[in-house]
Amino acid sequence: MLLSEKMQAALNNQVKLEAESSQVYLGIASWLETQPGLEGYTEFFYRQSDEERHHMLKLIHYINDRDGHAIVTALDMPKNSFGQVIEVFQDFLDNELLVSKSINDLVELSLNEKDYLTFKFLQWYLDEQLEEEKMAKTMLEKLQLVGNDRGGIYQLDKDIVGLRSKVSETKEGE
Repeated sequence: MLLSEKMQAALNNQVKLEAESSQVYLGIASWLETQPGLEGYTEFFYRQSDEERHHMLKLIHYINDRDGHAIVTALDMPKNSFGQVIEVFQDFLDNELLVSKSINDLVELSLNEKDYLTFKFLQWYLDEQLEEEKMAKTMLEKLQLVGNDRGGIYQLDKDIVGLRSKVSETKEGE
């Protein structure tokens, strides 16, 4: 079954959004890498960038497999400087909420068009967004608790790589 033009266009918009997310997180990782003592946050965002690229590629393959044509577009330069680590995580949460809204809009379109193959395909993205939002919110809340305490920021930097595992385990147990 072919994708409708409307669905193909919407999926291609999601391709761009996932690519932009990858770039946003790459920009964050690069900035963090220039900040002393934040290796954990840096590694976390390099991994986030890779993950978003994987999400983009998954969409590209899906569109092309459905006899559509996935379009790779130019991207705007992401923000590449931040005042504090907490700002990074606020941007992370805001971006994930934007992606979730876009995925929800795609799900609604797939149901309206009775495109149940796309609806099924998008279920993975819904689950993924639940995990991403939870991770971003958890880290932001932890950083809000420690405020500008350098020791707290340092400790969270050491703990962040393990947070991905904890969130994933919680998701699997639900």
